[in-house]
Amino acid sequence: METSNLSSDEIKKEIRKLVEAYYDTTFKNREIRLGKDLIQPSGKKFDAEELKLLVEASLDGWWTEGRFTKKFEKKLSDFLQVKHAITVNSGSSANLLALTALTSPRLGERRIQRGDEVIGVAACFPTTVNPVIQIGCVPVLLDIDKETYNVKADLLEKAIGPKTKAIFLAHTLGNPYNLQRVVETARKHNLWLIEDCCDALGSRYENKLVGTFGDIATFSFYPAHQITMGEGGAVITNNDLLVQEIRSFRDWGRDCWCMPGCQNTCGKRFQWQLGQLPFGYDHKYIYSNIGYNLKITDMQAALGLAQLEKLPFFIEKRKENFSLLGQGLSKFNQYLQLPRAAEQADPCWFGFLLSVKENCHFTREQLTQYLNDKGIGTRLLFSGNVTKQPYFEGVTYRVVGALENTDYVMNNTFWIGVHPSITLEHISYIVQCFEEFFETPKTKN
Repeated sequence: METSNLSSDEIKKEIRKLVEAYYDTTFKNREIRLGKDLIQPSGKKFDAEELKLLVEASLDGWWTEGRFTKKFEKKLSDFLQVKHAITVNSGSSANLLALTALTSPRLGERRIQRGDEVIGVAACFPTTVNPVIQIGCVPVLLDIDKETYNVKADLLEKAIGPKTKAIFLAHTLGNPYNLQRVVETARKHNLWLIEDCCDALGSRYENKLVGTFGDIATFSFYPAHQITMGEGGAVITNNDLLVQEIRSFRDWGRDCWCMPGCQNTCGKRFQWQLGQLPFGYDHKYIYSNIGYNLKITDMQAALGLAQLEKLPFFIEKRKENFSLLGQGLSKFNQYLQLPRAAEQADPCWFGFLLSVKENCHFTREQLTQYLNDKGIGTRLLFSGNVTKQPYFEGVTYRVVGALENTDYVMNNTFWIGVHPSITLEHISYIVQCFEEFFETPKTKN
């Protein structure tokens, strides 16, 4: 194509057309073929718009956070109806930032310090509990409910001790926990509440979006989740002091809050005197925290912008697929414990959790192996019991009560997908495969 007489804008228009043609040729008609392709438990869904915005951001030649990042943060905060949304490079980084921000000396007596305790559950994804260990604190781990797979809220009061500073809980596979009870406990004891919403974007409790109940909330935009940037995440808060600390820890620990490429946002760049530095030391190079670099690129933000436009559809499709699977699999409740939403909860489900009931004539491994052989992907509930993981040897932690249900989940629970690429035909096939499995005699190993 001859481009010598075209302006930059005209070339961009041609590129957009070519990108759309590429999508139509390469991706548009791709589908999961029953019996040939794996029905993945999670996965992204996109169209040409994601690719066009991704290319547009790359053509800017800026690449670090910029105009697309600003737009994404604004749209995400508008969707959640919160004051601040800060993008990060992963949901795991979001969790690390959320907890690390609470170690800031600027928080006074509420500051979390080494040796303090943070309450969570043992049936978790590791990066919900890992930040507690990484900042030198003690995880206090509780058991979960067998049907909702969330914290047994009646254990919270028993878990609180003189060193307890925070509650850090995930909404398991998108199912909101008992936020009324958790929030009441946190307020009563003046504890920080961090909501890990990495699996739960779009879930509601008492008709209010999760992530808006606590002091800080975290989200992941890995391809498995409700929307994706490829890799990416976000931390949200309504607290003006906390947002300063979150951004500082995210951006090398610096005291300055200028966006990349900006100068003198504070209006007194060379008029600060902090620490033992000389007066007038460049504010861009003053560091008030021991921080990281956990930022995203503008290309990721562009991808996320296109995904945010589709979020309402993604939410409804996940709910629909969950409901259809529930209807189809309910006939097997003599073998399987089906998931239940918490009271007052309206989940945007991340997956469909199933537990093999005790005293069945088959094992979880036999069922999941059969499903995988039939092209139906399965996953376990993350770490199972995190205290049993190899890396937990030597970790200082405290358990309140027994982890009976956690161990049950470790041995009996798995989940299958409800993501938007799954169709009614796929769900019918999944139910049929379960039916065939239960009709075949088994010998429990």
